[in-house]
Amino acid sequence: MSAIDMAIESSKAPLIRAKTSKDDRMMSIFMLVIGLYLIITLAFPLYAMLSKSFSTFAFDLGNFEFQVNNGDGWSEAVTAKAINDDLQVLMPEELATSSDGRLSVTTFFPDFSFRSPTKYKLRQIKAESSFLVGSNRIADTDWHEFESNKFRRVVLRPSSSTGLDNYRSYFSTPSLFKSIGNSLTIAAISTFITVALAFGFAYAINRSTMRFKGVFKLVAMIPILVPSLLPGIALVYLFGNQGMLKELLFGESIYGPIGIVIGSVFFTFPHALIIITTALGISDARLYEAAISLRASRWKTFWTVTIPGARYGLISAAFVVFNLVITDFGLPKVIGGQYNMLAVDIYKQVIGQQNFEMGAVVSVVLLIPALLAFSIDRAVQKRQVALLSSRSVPYEPKPHKQFDLICLAYCSLVAIFIVGLIGVCQYAALIKFWPYDLSLSLVNYNFEVMDGGGWDSYINSIQLGLWTALIGTIVVFSGAYVVEKTNGFISTRSAFQFLAMMPMAVPGMVLGLAYIFFFNDPANPINGIYGTMIILVICTVTHFYTVSHLTAVTALKQMDREFESVASSLKQPFYKLFSRVTVPVCLPSILDISIYLFVNAMTTVSAVIFLYSPDTALASVAVLNMDDAGDIAPAAAMGMMIFYTNVCARLIHLFITRKVMRRTQAWRTRQSGSD
Repeated sequence: MSAIDMAIESSKAPLIRAKTSKDDRMMSIFMLVIGLYLIITLAFPLYAMLSKSFSTFAFDLGNFEFQVNNGDGWSEAVTAKAINDDLQVLMPEELATSSDGRLSVTTFFPDFSFRSPTKYKLRQIKAESSFLVGSNRIADTDWHEFESNKFRRVVLRPSSSTGLDNYRSYFSTPSLFKSIGNSLTIAAISTFITVALAFGFAYAINRSTMRFKGVFKLVAMIPILVPSLLPGIALVYLFGNQGMLKELLFGESIYGPIGIVIGSVFFTFPHALIIITTALGISDARLYEAAISLRASRWKTFWTVTIPGARYGLISAAFVVFNLVITDFGLPKVIGGQYNMLAVDIYKQVIGQQNFEMGAVVSVVLLIPALLAFSIDRAVQKRQVALLSSRSVPYEPKPHKQFDLICLAYCSLVAIFIVGLIGVCQYAALIKFWPYDLSLSLVNYNFEVMDGGGWDSYINSIQLGLWTALIGTIVVFSGAYVVEKTNGFISTRSAFQFLAMMPMAVPGMVLGLAYIFFFNDPANPINGIYGTMIILVICTVTHFYTVSHLTAVTALKQMDREFESVASSLKQPFYKLFSRVTVPVCLPSILDISIYLFVNAMTTVSAVIFLYSPDTALASVAVLNMDDAGDIAPAAAMGMMIFYTNVCARLIHLFITRKVMRRTQAWRTRQSGSD
């Protein structure tokens, strides 16, 4: 056989693919289990909510017929529509209802008396709707006879249809449709201000040699530790109708766009700062040396080197802030006044009007800009990674007295703004009765006499935080491990990564409402967890899954795959490698995930506002309920309790992390020493 023939034969040979090991198959099973968890707790609820938004329920009065017997025989059949057209007992808008709507048949008989000997017959012309007799549902087209006493228990149920009627109704209602413009406007303004302030703060931290950098970094992170409602309460005390500094607004009201923007800047500032600081921290000093050698001015260097180098971080920060503002519920609820926003509209439709279908429509509308912002942000972050170079030289700022003083003054003003709002809340919590009795007292901490659940709500929040941190950390880190360390199963791993990214794009209000539709359905076999602490833990873990997952994946990527190769050669199962090597090495990141989940469980409002029960009331929700009831000072007191709890949790986390670093991360020191 010639060489050419042998080459042809060899080209026809089947490709040899690496076989997946037993460990890979076992890990793929774990991946499927956690993926199934995400499908049940995220994909299915969102599908249920989307389906609900297309469901229209209305009473078709022309489908119900009555006959009446006053003792002289049965009358001719007449429809409920004909009776209503004659008597005008119901207006057209009253015939649209929610899925569990009820309409008593006695509505169509103004002279009805349950003691009269009159008899009634009722039937449907078409089996498209139904009526209830007590708890018995009747959906046939037969005549059913009732005595007066039983007839009063009969109620009509609406018929359902699928279509775009809910969306047409939404976009034709000016007050609802206006919320889209309001939300986009507030989000855009807040994003511009926040990113500008955060960039200045990050630039001062990274590009100056000013003093107290550590203090400023700690102060800048304070807003993460409080619910978004708290800055709204502080602004009421500062600029409200009886505020300390209301004259500074020159007659404008803090209740509306001004208050929402200021509060949004407060609670989104640390999120933007973290991203921009990271972007500035990877700057290459060689570019600045080149600018100096070319005798470029500081101003020109700023626009030609600094801004282009940080542009992806600025864009990413902008979309993150935009997403946070447009999906936030707590702040506009507290200080928004009559300025409607999408997240508040969902609350009003569901809680205020019990119109779940319209609430689902608003949720879908809110989901669109959130998804767009998230998608663009992820694309930008991928571009950000491409900027890193192994030859980059870290930038080291040089002392410049005048510039350092300017940076110190700027950071001090931002710190005063942050600490000032927190200080106002604490001051308000200690005053007996603002503004008439300014003596200090702990009376506002007597939560048992306030609306909101008392001290039990605070204890419930701690329980939620602990369970979320424990269960969430186990689920998230295990999921990240199997998806990162499994060989093969490329399509399964890609699907899992997609599911893991989805929660960040779903606003809390949307997720909470989706849980109502899915878990509150009696047909759902796990309906029993609705209204318990279990569903609050599941919702919170799912809501904050993405950031935790990315943290875990980042830590796992730092571990060389040689560990798996060595374990395989020694015939050690993956779970031994996981427990004896992976967990100890990644323990700092695991602790970071746990504290992240705990803090967010303590502060979240939007994700749990629809899901708590009287027995599972939470501190963050208690702040909202007390503010609604006019107990603003106790609401501030509860908000400060959340803040101090999170501060203590952070300190404990810092202490444990240092202990862990000494005991499990000594190898890093030895490795760096040997290098």
